[in-house]
Amino acid sequence: MTARPVAAGDDEPAGDHPGRLAPGRLSTVAADDGTPLAVEEIDPFGGRGSELAVVGVHGFALSRRSWYFQRTALASLRLPRVRQVYYDHRGHGQSGASEASTSTIEQLAHDLDAVLRAVAPEEPTVLMGHSMGGMVIMELARQNPGLFERRVRGVVLIATAAGEVGARGLPRSLLSKYNPLTRGVGELAGWQPGLVEFVRAAGGQLTRHAVRRLAFGRRDVDSRLVDFMLEMLDVTPVRQLVNFVDTLGSHNRYAALVGLKHVPVLVVGGDSDRLTPFSHAERMVAELPEARLVRVRGAGHMVHVEQPDLVNSHIIDVLQDCSGVEATRLSRRVLWWRR
Repeated sequence: MTARPVAAGDDEPAGDHPGRLAPGRLSTVAADDGTPLAVEEIDPFGGRGSELAVVGVHGFALSRRSWYFQRTALASLRLPRVRQVYYDHRGHGQSGASEASTSTIEQLAHDLDAVLRAVAPEEPTVLMGHSMGGMVIMELARQNPGLFERRVRGVVLIATAAGEVGARGLPRSLLSKYNPLTRGVGELAGWQPGLVEFVRAAGGQLTRHAVRRLAFGRRDVDSRLVDFMLEMLDVTPVRQLVNFVDTLGSHNRYAALVGLKHVPVLVVGGDSDRLTPFSHAERMVAELPEARLVRVRGAGHMVHVEQPDLVNSHIIDVLQDCSGVEATRLSRRVLWWRR
């Protein structure tokens, strides 16, 4: 396991457009099998020492850029001071390619462990996972429950599921590797609900309508956010995305949730999420009765992009709790707890 500096990519220009920020400290972490993983670190406010490391684990077909609004908010956080770590999954963004045999949630959990060992080996850590990233955190808790007893101080699960993805949300027929659309063969014609719209047909493009409908809950969502999504989805080759279809379809980690019992858990879901409906969030909290549940009304699958201020306020509460900082708004805390 090694880490070495890398140059900023063309998809990370500075500016105030969503997703466009001057890059932080960039490096490459070698996964256990040697696959290069692109990692970005952002120092805490004022450049002083941090009290927590926050690690963002992004969703399927996206990249570390999807944490744009969280990165922006946490960079100015003073209580507590946090060091942020974001990385691209193998087969996504600027990380190395993934083979069919390694395009699994199990492998992605090993990769997350490698990133933690490389860039946050001793710090108390909070893990944030969106969509497939949340599934990866659950798998890491299954593989290494001791890590969640010793060093992981909190977990944030956003728009994700512990299982039954094909039963509620993504149709199993669309998750099948034999589906010619999800294999990238042919053309996407018209509206197809489900994961297939996130996997581009060979030589084709996702439609703005499909992205707007699947990623966001509101019809009047800012067009810049739709552009942001299209930019991220356009980076990863369809042949890489197809490799992950099977692991999403077979995902079942309700038993793995027991590995999270030692840490505070926040579960966030949008009640207009068409990919992982809010019922998934409710089911996870039923398995984790001490978890905190936030229902974001009107938000879709990209809830942390669509309503970032609300989501960020709850993330900051987690960070304050995990670092011992007294919350500043009791009313928010009362609404936050699921009791």
